[in-house]
Amino acid sequence: MSQRTLPLLIINLGGEMIYILDQRLRAQDENDDKTQRVMNDIVGTMFNKAFLEELLRPQDLYSHRALRTVLTRIAHASIMRLNLASMDKLYDLMTMAFKYQIVLCPRPEDLLLITFNHTDTIKELVKDNPSLVNQINEAQRQLIEVYTPLSDGEFQLIRHTLLVLFQDMQIRVSIFLKENIQNPNGHFVLQTSGPVPHGFEVPGLIRWFNAKGREVRRTRFPSGGSYTSAVRQASFDLSGDRVTLLGTNMYSTPSPEDMDPPTTSTRKPKQADTTPNPLATEELNLLAKLMGGMEVQKLLNVEAGFRVNLLAFDQEEEEEEGIVISEGTGHQSSRVINLKVTQDQLASTELARIAGEFDEEGSQTEGPGNKGDDLLAMMDEL
Repeated sequence: MSQRTLPLLIINLGGEMIYILDQRLRAQDENDDKTQRVMNDIVGTMFNKAFLEELLRPQDLYSHRALRTVLTRIAHASIMRLNLASMDKLYDLMTMAFKYQIVLCPRPEDLLLITFNHTDTIKELVKDNPSLVNQINEAQRQLIEVYTPLSDGEFQLIRHTLLVLFQDMQIRVSIFLKENIQNPNGHFVLQTSGPVPHGFEVPGLIRWFNAKGREVRRTRFPSGGSYTSAVRQASFDLSGDRVTLLGTNMYSTPSPEDMDPPTTSTRKPKQADTTPNPLATEELNLLAKLMGGMEVQKLLNVEAGFRVNLLAFDQEEEEEEGIVISEGTGHQSSRVINLKVTQDQLASTELARIAGEFDEEGSQTEGPGNKGDDLLAMMDEL
């Protein structure tokens, strides 16, 4: 397990969270100034100097529970609030988006390019705040200083650590399902076409060399895919062409296919495009139905804040899950029974109460040496 994985994990998951919240706030026609303030508060907390210094310290990877706690506190740095069920839903979307990017990145070192795509896009969202832009630039400098000297083997270990963390997460996302890049069982579909990474050759050729190291003959074989030559080298500097679009905002680009490596040398990352993607908007509209809208509640002597509920149990979900049981009879037609799965509000509330008690008991037995305590304590002081 690599001890350099946590910074990339937090920044990329935080970037996906910012994409979702930004699109959701704008889709709800909230006040632009208030929406921008929420984004500024979240970005300012995520790229805080003391927070990044603690984050970049070599350390073991956190558990999913600790990661949710850190990301929840980042989101709650603004006037917006998420309840536990809402944060769990948001966390599922963040992790599946980042897992998709990890699976599709052609080289382990492209994880750094994915991270830079997130920071570049976030920088565009807060471009009117020079202080935040400087914070993000400083974070990128630190990432360049820490990660560019790493070898291919060290990047592969980071990628392997992330894949082990996400291997049991197979949550279906409607955007991915409709684009046929995710199977109904939650597994992603790997591409067998497109440009090969920079520095690699198109597969399908075997070279034979003699004892003197001279090539004597060549043999070709079917590679099983339609690959093309590499386009160009990506920039690992503070700014530049990242080549890959993995890690850019899929909720504002024309299609999730743009997250894949480009097939022409003229395609560039679309960071400033604010036109909503219809498929991505449909996914977020489902979230809106589950959220029941965002309410601004005014309390006595307390500033108004967003109350976000991603799982409103008093509303029927638009996409119903079902269990299909087929009974083969030897005929062309078979009997299919659809069992509708619903959520009971009282049962869910009781389960949440029991889970809360379990978490409290577990936290008492773990002692003061829990992983992430230093980071969470520092966030309390911000």
